Amino acid sequence: MAAKTEESTLGYEQARDELIEVVRRLEAGGTTLEESLALWERGEELAKVCRHWLEGARARLDAALSEGEAPGAVAGDTED
Repeated sequence: MAAKTEESTLGYEQARDELIEVVRRLEAGGTTLEESLALWERGEELAKVCRHWLEGARARLDAALSEGEAPGAVAGDTED
């Protein structure tokens, strides 16, 4: 449960930066199989956190865009 709490407190940028570091370490090689697996698992967790943040941002943008549309207005409809 500690990992779940940690994940929920990570901001997008923090998770993204750590994920970049995990990928860098995996690509560099030189780690044992066990270390590589642990890094891979951490990377999956971090990717999930990033996806969660991005999905939330998308939902907020969609909501803001739908609120900004006037009822009955058509996109590109202008009065001359």
